[in-house]
Amino acid sequence: MNQKLLSENFQNLKCCVIIPTYNNYKTLRQVIEGVLVYTEAVIVVNDGSTDSTSEILVQFPQIQQIQLSKNKGKGNALRQGFKHAESLGYHYAISIDSDGQHFPEDIPAFIEALENDVNKEILLIGARNMTQLGVPKKSSFGNKFSNFWFWVETGARLQDTQSGFRLYPLFAMRDLKLYTNKFEFEIEAIVKAAWQGIDVKNIPIQVHYELENRVSHFRPFKDFTRISILNTWFVIVAFLYIKPRDLFRKLKKKGLKRFLMEDLLGSEDSAEKKAFSIALGVFIGFSPIWGFHTVSVIFLAILLKLNKVIAFAFSNVSLPPFIPFILYFSIKLGSWLLGENFVLSMNEIDPRLELMKYLKSYIVGSLALSVAGAIICGLVGYVFLTLFERKKIFDNG
Repeated sequence: MNQKLLSENFQNLKCCVIIPTYNNYKTLRQVIEGVLVYTEAVIVVNDGSTDSTSEILVQFPQIQQIQLSKNKGKGNALRQGFKHAESLGYHYAISIDSDGQHFPEDIPAFIEALENDVNKEILLIGARNMTQLGVPKKSSFGNKFSNFWFWVETGARLQDTQSGFRLYPLFAMRDLKLYTNKFEFEIEAIVKAAWQGIDVKNIPIQVHYELENRVSHFRPFKDFTRISILNTWFVIVAFLYIKPRDLFRKLKKKGLKRFLMEDLLGSEDSAEKKAFSIALGVFIGFSPIWGFHTVSVIFLAILLKLNKVIAFAFSNVSLPPFIPFILYFSIKLGSWLLGENFVLSMNEIDPRLELMKYLKSYIVGSLALSVAGAIICGLVGYVFLTLFERKKIFDNG
């Protein structure tokens, strides 16, 4: 792509480049000059630098500059850059670090990827080759750690979730509530974007870790702790709200029949995998861990690589209308297994029930009911799914 065409594409897409910087005077000039080769739609956010950054920026009057009096972190700098970019009418912003590890020569790759993708609500992250020579082990581990939790929280797999070289769809992220100010912002942004329905993808980029003048402000203990706390919160939100929300949205959109046919029966998983997913859902649904069913079933479905949709759907055997029946049969089964002799009628199962009085019987009975229900439903499901798959093969043949 020649320079003139690339410049026109920047304008047509209403895209700019944001460079957040803090005390990177040794590499800042090189980064700015590299970006200016491709576009003059540049916004530099000086995040309270105390070195000669201001003197360097005076030499570039053709670019937009935001001068922050106090250093508040990369996340805050990016947020300020986003706001300013939107006020200037930009729809997209490419962020590039000022420490020199990124190659401005990769900017055309972001523009080409955006142009070639049918979906324009897309967030692109530059994927670094973390196996190349010179990549610190702590950076490689941190990236794998981040990639895993992003998958748990969103269901999407990425090669690199920590790269600061990105293209953000500003118009699609306008309604996202972003709060963090430091390095964890880049995790918050992509997780919430994915939850919003924005497509988050990787594109390959180059990276340079052996620069003599490169200065990183990432503080391993403090920043890794912040990222870990954020991921913990996101996992809780994902299991208790996002994943159930997405499931019910899909159910509402498709209707029960279509949902069952396409998402449960029609998924590409084998009959065995679907049957085990049913068994897991029923086991968790009957188990005595009230309040933790959703978290447990999704976590175990991910851990065991089962069908999350099916497992979650069948865990809802413990929906409120069914709870009295589950309690009653659990207590009765437990008392029978323990050889206890007491009379309990169905009419006594109400909010006034003194569950502590029957706790031992209930726990034993609910675990037995969970195991029995999982085995029975899993076997019935396997038979049904096997017959369904044979019928589908026959109809297609």
